[in-house]
Amino acid sequence: MSTDIPPGTPDLARVKAAQTQQPVHALICSRWSPRAFSDREVTTGQLISLLEAARWAPSCYNEQPWRFIVARKSDPETHEKLLSSLVEFNRTWARHAPVLLLIIAKQTFTHNGTPNLYALHDAGMASDSLALQATALGLSTHFTGGFNRSVARTAFEIPDDYELGAVAAIGYAGDPASLPEKLREGELAPRSRRPLSEIIYAGLPLADL
Repeated sequence: MSTDIPPGTPDLARVKAAQTQQPVHALICSRWSPRAFSDREVTTGQLISLLEAARWAPSCYNEQPWRFIVARKSDPETHEKLLSSLVEFNRTWARHAPVLLLIIAKQTFTHNGTPNLYALHDAGMASDSLALQATALGLSTHFTGGFNRSVARTAFEIPDDYELGAVAAIGYAGDPASLPEKLREGELAPRSRRPLSEIIYAGLPLADL
């Protein structure tokens, strides 16, 4: 089972559309994480739209702990700083993305200074909102934890009170043929997920899933 995906979705995303066990929203079906990116520019308006979607994510006490460092190819110095923090494997493909985004989270509550144990969870919620908005605009995102946090923290002078979450590559999905063979195989392979019966332990009759 799958759901119709939005008009304007890139052809490869149509191939990669999720085959879901139950109907879900089209944006969820068509969101996936390419490694091949085209050199087509992401406009300032599109980027702001993505960040606005992230801004409206839910968070504990409405703390909104997420922060974003935006590194565009049009700003080579900032882009190189963030690109350089990625592990070598990720640099090979992420360097083609027109936008890199460092997601960080404030680890204490603003109203009383106590630890916010949900900061990274909430930053993840914001990241998902950003990813779905990107899909709605025909853009793609790929989030990775494969980067050197110490290098990134030093490069951007990030205070100790902020935890580094992930780096997102943002752009238009490109031609898988541009990737090395091993990466190309994954780019073209069908997506899969664990069945619902393996991730739900109580509250629903598993036989119905």
